[in-house]
Amino acid sequence: MTIFPPDPNLTALRLELGRLRGERGWTYDELAHRSGLARRTLIEIEQGRTIGTLKTWHALAHALDISIEHLFGTLCDGHTPPAEATE
Repeated sequence: MTIFPPDPNLTALRLELGRLRGERGWTYDELAHRSGLARRTLIEIEQGRTIGTLKTWHALAHALDISIEHLFGTLCDGHTPPAEATE
């Protein structure tokens, strides 16, 4: 029997990006400047029209001075953690 993981919580991921940007008082232009990404890309991510690439999220983590694990950890918001494997 195959057990599939729950869908990633993309809403939590984009909301966390918006929260972190807002916490710093940064506009889209400021985050674009710091990350090297296009302003339009940032808006589309925060509004849920695109999810971005791994490279995009890596650039955002560096610009925000946080670990990518912090950002991607929000993908599991609301999920029951998988059981630890027993040896």
